[in-house]
Amino acid sequence: MQKDDPHTTLITSDAPIASHTHGGRAKCLQRLVRLDLPVPKTVALSFSAVHGLASGQMPDMRKLLEPFGDSPLLCVRPSSEDPDWGGPGAVLNIGMNDALYVDFCDVLGQDAAAQIYLRFVQSYAIHVARLDPDLFEDIEAQGQEGLSAALKAYEDEAEEVFPQEPDVQLGAVLRSMARAWEGTTARLLRQAKGAPADAGLGLVVQEMVFGIGSGESGSGVIQLVDSISGEPQITGRYLSQSQGRDALLKGAEALFLEADERGPSLEELAPAAFAELKAYTALMREKLREEMQAEFAIENGKVHLLDGVRIARSARAAVRIAVDLAKDSIIPREEALMRVEPRALNELLHRQVDPEATRDRIATGVAASPGAATGRIVFSSSEAQASAARGEACVLVRRETSPEDIRGMHAAVAVLTERGGMTSHAAVIGRGMGLPCVVGAMSITFNLQKRTVTAQDGRVFKEGDVITVDGTSGDVLVGEPAMLEATHDGAFQELMEWSDEVRDIGVRANADTPTDAATARNFGAEGIGLCRTEHMFFEADRLTPMREMIFADKPKDRRAALERLLPMQRDDFTELFRIMQGKPVCIRLLDPPLHEFLPHDKAGCRELAEALDLNLSDVTRRVEALGEYNPMLGMRGVRLGVTVPEIYDMQARAIFEATIAASLDGAPVVPEIMIPLVSAMREVELVKSRVDAVAAAVRTETGQEFEYRLGVMVETPRAALRAEEIAPHVSFLSFGTNDLTQMTYGLSRDDAGRFMSAYVQLGVYPEDPFHTLDTDGVGELLQIGAERGRKASPDLVLSICGEHGGNPESIAFCRNAGFDYVSCSPFRVPVARLAAAQLALKDKIG
Repeated sequence: MQKDDPHTTLITSDAPIASHTHGGRAKCLQRLVRLDLPVPKTVALSFSAVHGLASGQMPDMRKLLEPFGDSPLLCVRPSSEDPDWGGPGAVLNIGMNDALYVDFCDVLGQDAAAQIYLRFVQSYAIHVARLDPDLFEDIEAQGQEGLSAALKAYEDEAEEVFPQEPDVQLGAVLRSMARAWEGTTARLLRQAKGAPADAGLGLVVQEMVFGIGSGESGSGVIQLVDSISGEPQITGRYLSQSQGRDALLKGAEALFLEADERGPSLEELAPAAFAELKAYTALMREKLREEMQAEFAIENGKVHLLDGVRIARSARAAVRIAVDLAKDSIIPREEALMRVEPRALNELLHRQVDPEATRDRIATGVAASPGAATGRIVFSSSEAQASAARGEACVLVRRETSPEDIRGMHAAVAVLTERGGMTSHAAVIGRGMGLPCVVGAMSITFNLQKRTVTAQDGRVFKEGDVITVDGTSGDVLVGEPAMLEATHDGAFQELMEWSDEVRDIGVRANADTPTDAATARNFGAEGIGLCRTEHMFFEADRLTPMREMIFADKPKDRRAALERLLPMQRDDFTELFRIMQGKPVCIRLLDPPLHEFLPHDKAGCRELAEALDLNLSDVTRRVEALGEYNPMLGMRGVRLGVTVPEIYDMQARAIFEATIAASLDGAPVVPEIMIPLVSAMREVELVKSRVDAVAAAVRTETGQEFEYRLGVMVETPRAALRAEEIAPHVSFLSFGTNDLTQMTYGLSRDDAGRFMSAYVQLGVYPEDPFHTLDTDGVGELLQIGAERGRKASPDLVLSICGEHGGNPESIAFCRNAGFDYVSCSPFRVPVARLAAAQLALKDKIG
């Protein structure tokens, strides 16, 4: 057969079979044959042969059947290149006909023979003849009577007798499976799973092992680890008098494999067969270098291996399996690192909805921050805080969040917003806090006055109703589905340690609070690459003096208000420095426009008037005067520091005094001070001169020496283009790709979600540029900035601190551009560490 037609090949140890020509199942069966495992005789059809079948080119059926002898009983299974791409269902007992039925009645008994024949008739009718499955639902009779009824139903509906010739049956099955694979629906389904449009399908034709008959007979599956945890555990089921995967389909009737107090087991029923199965599966693990699930059948006590597949696994199990294989010297550490998808680590770091749980979905938005949480709906930060005080989990529901919602976000277990995208406020802060978040859920109608949300199907949910936010998938669910808890076990820690041994780019975290910093350090961050100081001013005891400063007309009055904030900022920075224990901490000076610290409604203005002892009209007038048409491009960042320099003076002093305090009882601290939203060299000169002056004053007052580094956050295109003239004045450039993307594209990162999905679908953008770094446009600005900056200052430190910093593709770009480190949300630090390690290994391999 092999010589005549290499596309229709008997599987032997030296047959010309490969995954890319015959599929993964065929290749795995060949590997089992090479291990001398008891595999039934099998013929593999190549992708080319199956493609020919779909267009009507039938193989020589006589030669195909020749290896199986006279009166064979066969099964056909799909063999795609990647098992995740799926394929048509297996068809068992091909070749069964009236003559074999009579023979089997003598050998196996009438009931067993009828069961085998009936199974084939139903499968053939549904999957090959394409008859309605309902045709057989009314057949209640068993044995010979049930079989006769099924054959009669087939003949009536198909208007022909059930085919009796094995070559006719097999040819029809092969042609049907080939055509099913190439159908439009199947093609679209596998493309959705990542398969190329022209992905091929192989088929394997295998000698049947009955699993039905006298002596101990049956079928089942076995694996040596748990698919959820990855921990060693014999898993699977066995069902006596069964075929195929009946043991999984009829779970209530199936037996355990290993002796179990919950019920009977194969180990007790057939100890020798059970011992063989364990040994075979362990050998597969060792020789195939993978945790495998073996599909087996037992016939009169003899074990046969029908198939071997890589076990399905959760992210947690993938980590444990890879690490254990490396520790057992089955694969090298480098390969273990390459086997884990970096983004899959999100599943370990956050609670997740159980994949087996029922999902009552009411909306889908942007999956902005991974993890899942359940709580009662609340519509304001104050309600979230009150709910937390009562010990009740709550979900904060807002049209969009702003910095004043920080306290509510800390109190909530999840956030849901109507507007926003991957770099909106809720998304960025949610990821930093490890808070599940779905944004841009525009299919829900929000009514904040009535305190309700209405789903597309008309269901109305009010304050206090329980919902679940799944930030991993972007789903909003009704009620409380079953959850899988986060885990940071020993296998995870080992994988991270191995990653650090090979990666060649630094990984820091964006952290604004002591909690964020502690999380970042626990996840292995090498420092803080971005500390946003504005969130420190929204606590109740800080907001009033901040507002007093904003309302002050004279510099001395502003300084007086800021004097009250100074010790609070100093304590914040001191704690951050102590948590990071000598690791670098990069502090961004105040960035947002001042109006964000002011109330936005009449009630808030009234409270502010009382606090400042001013007329309501004066407060309202001042709030309106500070409003801007486009505040994100208005008086914020360095523009604020230049025009209201007292703010940056206070922050610089707080940083330097905290540096001295933290260095006295710990490792020396060298703070990094970052100027935001720079677009001109002169801005840097002005801020630098004042920061240097504050440093000199603190040194004089305290008698203590300290070092610090000053840098620029490059988030305007002009800063990237003028990096050569900016670089000599600073120690580092850190690219803030959230705003840089926004300004390069002319897109609002908070509003782009309204049309971004359509833009990606229509091919305007290949990906959402706020989610995946645009290496062509924004990336070119990064390269220009890096090259020009290093040209003027060869020792210039380069980094990225936008949300792209945790994206594996962005890390690859930064490595190639010569960046020193990336900085991302604390919970994305492990993702970045593993991604960086894999990139280094790929370069090493070549």
